[in-house]
Amino acid sequence: MRQLLAQVTAALRFWSRLPVPVLSGEADPHGPPDMERLAPVLPLAGAVLGLGGAVALLAGCGVGLPPVEAAILAVAAMAVVTGAMHEDGLADVADGFGGGRTPARKLEIMRDSRIGAYGATALMLAIAARISILGDLVHAAGPVAAALVLMGGAGVSRIAGLLPLAMLPPARTDGAGAASGRLSRANWGIGAALGFALAALLAYGATRHPSSLAAPAFGFLAAYGVTRLAKRQIGGQTGDVCGAATVLAEIAFAAAVLAPLGR
Repeated sequence: MRQLLAQVTAALRFWSRLPVPVLSGEADPHGPPDMERLAPVLPLAGAVLGLGGAVALLAGCGVGLPPVEAAILAVAAMAVVTGAMHEDGLADVADGFGGGRTPARKLEIMRDSRIGAYGATALMLAIAARISILGDLVHAAGPVAAALVLMGGAGVSRIAGLLPLAMLPPARTDGAGAASGRLSRANWGIGAALGFALAALLAYGATRHPSSLAAPAFGFLAAYGVTRLAKRQIGGQTGDVCGAATVLAEIAFAAAVLAPLGR
């Protein structure tokens, strides 16, 4: 249990802006993350991050806000908790893949801190999708159910977002993707199994709909699509690619939970 707590704590420190305390025995708490060590427990850390959005959603609904406005609060809370790191990756990938003609130029654009038309459009569409889906979940299944789905999506999308690390080499010799290196498929698979089970149980507990048990598969499919696109566009992975895969996996999971409820 102590080792598990240390791994989850390290994951929260890297993937969030929460004031995570340093535990005794941590040699380099602020150093580069050990993906091999963190991947198997990442869904648990992701669910903890999702708790922040879930609390904001329930608070908004509790004071009488309509579903969409409560969903805006939840998405905003998630951005604050995570520092919008995954959204930043999505915008950079959209700008690079959309605006560059060669892999080198695409990578150059992705490193530019300025946001372009492709990135702004992708970011607005992604945020709109998350708010819309979450608001519809509140309307269709209730605030508590939507909060559970939010936590499940945060958990499964974090490990799905590491699929590029397990499948592709770094696209450049420096940066977050290169520092993380390749992630073994065995350790990624452990985290993926945990993420799938956790998200499926939360989704089914929220909706009692059998199709919810398969919803995590759509999150992994979205991440796989981003991974294949990155291989074709830049020949490998970067931290931005992982961020884009995370955002799209979260949206795909929530949409798959919502789809049968709207019939």
